[in-house]
Formats: sequence, C-alpha cells, structure tokens
Amino acid sequence: MSGIDNVLATAASAGLVPGVVAAAANKDGIFYEGAFGKRSLGDDAGMTIDTVFRIFSMTKAIATTAAVQLIERGEIGLDTPVEDIIPAWREQVVLEGFDGDTPITRAPKTKATIRHLATHTSGLAYEIWSPDTGKYIEATGTPSILTCDKGALKYPLLFDPGERWEYGVNIDWLGQVVEAVSGSSLRDFCKSNIFEPLGMGDTDFHANAEQRTRLATIHQRDENGALAPIDLDLPPDPGMYCGGHGLYSTARDYMQYLMALLKGGEHNGSRILNAETVKLMTENHIGDTMVGLMTTAIPPLSNDAEFFPGMPKKHGLGFVINLDQEAGMRNAGSGCWAGLANTYFWWDPAADVAGLILHQILPFVDVEAIKLFRDYEKAVYSNLN
Repeated sequence: MSGIDNVLATAASAGLVPGVVAAAANKDGIFYEGAFGKRSLGDDAGMTIDTVFRIFSMTKAIATTAAVQLIERGEIGLDTPVEDIIPAWREQVVLEGFDGDTPITRAPKTKATIRHLATHTSGLAYEIWSPDTGKYIEATGTPSILTCDKGALKYPLLFDPGERWEYGVNIDWLGQVVEAVSGSSLRDFCKSNIFEPLGMGDTDFHANAEQRTRLATIHQRDENGALAPIDLDLPPDPGMYCGGHGLYSTARDYMQYLMALLKGGEHNGSRILNAETVKLMTENHIGDTMVGLMTTAIPPLSNDAEFFPGMPKKHGLGFVINLDQEAGMRNAGSGCWAGLANTYFWWDPAADVAGLILHQILPFVDVEAIKLFRDYEKAVYSNLN
C-alpha cells in the first residue's frame, strides 16, 4: 500500500492539508488505513486511525438507511406523503420571490413524499447554495439548520415537490419521519438498528469526553490559501437530532457501514438491510431529473460543488449515483456523498470496493482536499489492478 501512503503523506507533509485519515475495504474487510499530519495545526497531536471527525452530510446516508429500514418493514412507503406522517408539513410554503425584504409565498401544488425527501427533490434548499433561502431565513428569523433547532425545519420550498433536484434540509425532515414512525429518537433508532449491529461504537450524535480527546479541529482556508484552526463545532445539546449533518464518527466506524452495503446489507454477523433493498438504494429515483452544480452563496463555507463535472448523475436513496465510469476510478453505478468539512466516501459494488477520506477543512470542496480525494481514489484502484 506504499503508493496510497505516498499520496496522502506527501499532501500532509507539504502542508496542503493539516491532516488526513483514509480507509478502503472490500467484502473481505478493510485493506487500507492511513493517517497523516496533525489533528490541529500548532498542536502536537497527530492524526490517527481512531481520530474523531464531524462528518456533517455523511450523516445523510445513515439517516436515509434508517428510513429505508422502515420502508423495508412496510411501516412507510416511498410514495407516502410527508404530511400523512408529520402534519406540520402542511404548513410548508413555496417561496416565489420578495417584495423588498418581505417573502412572497404560496401553497405547494403537489404533495411531497418520502421519496422526494430522500432524493432532494422536495423543494428544500440550504442557504449555503441558495441566496433566496438565506434571505428568507434572515427576513423571517428562521434559525439556520446548523443550530439543530427544530425551527429550522421551516425553511421554505423553492419549487413544487418533484420539479427538480436541489440540495437541502430534506434529510433532517426524513429524520423526523423516522422518529414519528418508530416512536424512538433518531439517535436511539440508529444506535439500535445500525451502529450497535455493525460495531460502530464511535459513531453518535454526541461526542463524549473521551472521544473529544481524539476530535480533530476544523480549519478554514483564507483567500490566500492559508489554513488556520477555527472554533466550530456541532451543538452539544441539539434541539433535534439532525439527520442531515449531526454525526461524529471515525474512519474505521464508517467503513463498517460501507462494508455492509458492499455485502448486501449484512456485516459483523448482523443484517441491517436485505440485499434487494441495498440494490434499490442505488437505483435512479429522480426520473429524468439530473443532479447538477451547487453554486455557492456563502464562499467561506463552500466553493462551487459538483462531483465529476460533465458526467450525468442521478440520486438514489442516500447517495448520488454516477452513470459513467471515471477513468482509473469508480465504476458506473457507484454511490457517494460528502460532508461540509471535506469528508468524502464512495462505494463501488461493481469493483467490490469502498473508500473514504476525512479532513476538517472549510470551505467545502477545498481545492487541495478535493484533489487529494481524486488522487487517493486513483491510488486505491491502481492498487486493486
């Protein structure tokens, strides 16, 4: 694995990233783990395989899996209207524009379903990539979803459900669906049905005192490209468990989840999904709609974001699905997603390989982090070949 080590170690030693942890696996187990650089610039603590990360939107795949478990059990359906489970959804409005600073809204023309939430086609959007959403939450005093305040569920729709793809707070609503249907908190449901069965002991919506001794610091890159540590964390006592971004985890823990997907839903002696359900999650669930570019509205938090620009991409249940193969990298039909602080994963059932790379850097799609992700993935496939 020296070629993979070299890719990661070179980036860390050159100061292109503060620190990085990466892992890769197939059905037989984890075949690569590497940790390089520092947990925090200016500190002596080095990155280790058990370093704890805020994985932000890598939470989405986990929360969607929880909802899919309920679908598999017949407790909800993909086309069940959200309002049938959470009556408060009926209060959602479509934002049509502004009269000065006053939002102009209307009722949606179509009903949002579980499928719309799971595929980011409900009309909801994040303020990070939607200036209209940002203007609305400022004008109305709606809290940001990053606060994990339940009031943040009042983000407006930008279009009628099913009209197009737009990345937003859908999975936070889906987490509320899981709670309403199961009668458990999202945290307890995920712990009982995903984390404990797969042996993911370091994955939780809270980081305990011991885990915080292993927690990496978030860094931010300035306009000159320099990195510095910043004081940013998830809320210690969230008003709701955010299915969209609320988890802490480690590379080894998250690989247990990815291995379960590679193995058709069974891992560590436990089955969390049927094989047919795992296959369903990788199918196109947005019809002719395409997953497109996310244009930044808040550059300090995110650059423009799109995986494999120019390649057609669809959305399954929990993942973006690439329709073509990228040379020297993942096959068509692979699933992937990422987290705000430049954490990335993919799983490729055709090649029987899954991998991840974890940083704690802002903005999202950091130039050096995304380049390192591509170089790392190519090194993994080169090793397979």
